[in-house]
Formats: sequence, structure tokens, C-alpha cells
Amino acid sequence: MMNTSWMETADLAASRGAVGAGLAVAAVVVVALLIGMFVLGSRRVGNSRTRRPAPEEQPRMPEGGPVREVREQREPDEMPRSDERLTPHELKGHGNAGSRTGAPQERPRWDEGGSGSFGSGGPGRS
Repeated sequence: MMNTSWMETADLAASRGAVGAGLAVAAVVVVALLIGMFVLGSRRVGNSRTRRPAPEEQPRMPEGGPVREVREQREPDEMPRSDERLTPHELKGHGNAGSRTGAPQERPRWDEGGSGSFGSGGPGRS
């Protein structure tokens, strides 16, 4: 009778090697597919970009020169007085709070002699 235990072990090792090689091949195929999809997608995005505007389509400065920032103090519009409850669609601006230019237009400043903020270490008010 022949000793077949080493043959069975060899067959088992060969089958494990085949499974390992198969997994390695499958991994390479998956990575190649992912790279291919990335390249195809980047080409598609590159082709669908909008064209650059022509020089005559570029933005131009307004006739009066550059637009300047306007700083002003705003205060909210008054709510209309009524005996009945108003719904948002019954309000001016459809429920969005409106505003108007406030009366005092100078910016509020800290009082002289004040510390400026809580815990700043300043002398504070006398």
C-alpha cells in the first residue's frame, strides 16, 4: 500500500495556491476597472466644461465707476396694529421683515472711560 498522506497535503496546498492566485487576479481586475472608470469619468467631465467667454462677453465696469459700499444703520418696519391676528401673507413683504434707514446714522461707539469688554483688565467706569 502506498503512503498517500503527502499527496493529499500537496493537493490541498496546490488548491490553496490556486485560490490565492485567483483572488490576486480578481483584485487586479477590480483595480483596473476602477482606474478605467475614473479615467473615463474625468474625460467626460473635461469634455462637458463650458467654453471661456469671449473678450466682448467679459464683465465691464459701470458707466458711473465702481460701485461703493453703503453703510447705514437700519431699523425694522413697525408691525401694523390690528384687533385681529394677521397671517404672514397679509403682512407687507409677505412675512419678510422689512427695514428702513434709521434716524441716527453715526456708528455706536464705546463710552469714554469704559473698559471695552468684560474682563479686559481696563480701569472700568468710575
